[in-house]
Amino acid sequence: MISHGLIGLVRCPDCLGSLVLTGPSAVCQQCGRQFQSGSGFLDLRPLTAFEEQTKYLDEALHADARHESIAPPLLGSKIRNDMLRRFLKPGPGDRVLDLGCGSGRTLTWNRESGAALTGIDIAPYFAPEAVETSDLLLGDLRRLPIKDGTFSKAWSLDVLEHLSRPALIEMLSQANRVLAPGGALFVYTHVRKNGWPAVGVRMVNRLARGLERLGLLDLRQERLRKSDHVNPLADHDDLSRVAAESGFRIERITYYTPVVGAFVENVLARMAERFLVRRAVRQASTGAGGGHAGIREARTSAQARVRRRGPLYWSLMTLSTLMKVDVLLFGRVRSGPFFALLRKTGA
Repeated sequence: MISHGLIGLVRCPDCLGSLVLTGPSAVCQQCGRQFQSGSGFLDLRPLTAFEEQTKYLDEALHADARHESIAPPLLGSKIRNDMLRRFLKPGPGDRVLDLGCGSGRTLTWNRESGAALTGIDIAPYFAPEAVETSDLLLGDLRRLPIKDGTFSKAWSLDVLEHLSRPALIEMLSQANRVLAPGGALFVYTHVRKNGWPAVGVRMVNRLARGLERLGLLDLRQERLRKSDHVNPLADHDDLSRVAAESGFRIERITYYTPVVGAFVENVLARMAERFLVRRAVRQASTGAGGGHAGIREARTSAQARVRRRGPLYWSLMTLSTLMKVDVLLFGRVRSGPFFALLRKTGA
């Protein structure tokens, strides 16, 4: 959605002029540029695109239709959302920005927090539920079309690893700019240097590749998603340096080496997905094999069953609880993936 309150917060990405709504468009009062707003979100991408662009703009990365509907947070998504709530504590009186919101699912999961939520992403693959309930912007994180000091809190999940080092510093500096003094940014990402628990993850991933060769699961879509990873942070000391350079200090951090999580998501969940895809293909009489149509139908059917809160939902909730063992066992062990709360320093 595009609320009247949002128009007062956004700025032209090219000249930083204020905007005014005129029918289906927003117009910059300084340079006169018009921005489309007829799809439930406001397109505030700069006229000149950055040379470095994410593969998430490619339609192929969205062929499995994850963005078309939002199921309750489960498995790794539940871990990340629970940690977000624990660290950031969004609530009434907060104005919160989701940097790299994707489909907008995290906005939807936290809409009952009472906070005023806004999401921004460079790719226009927003779920209908997010469009209906949250302010959404199409824009580049390196040139946020938002006035200074607007938000009290922000989060960015699974985004930083997709940016080069210069782009990461630009993005964090922009996040710092739009946060109010003392504002907080919650991030989930990873550094390149892993700790000893990562041996378990590598073993699970080796098992998954073996099962894929046997035709028991399909990791092609996951490989496509991860092919966009740049991984600009060398280690956690490097994280501290980049945070300081961008105007933040690390207030709190918990490490997350998903050994149990890797087995659940990369083996059990992928095997279940492969089974559902094959069943969907057989029912559609389109021949053997996978294909995006089969993946889409299987995912849509599974999401519908999860939303009914039946046996599938509670089975996944049980597995989600089991995955929290990784945080309990390895949360203090310095390793690649981590949850961190960054606090804005200075005025």
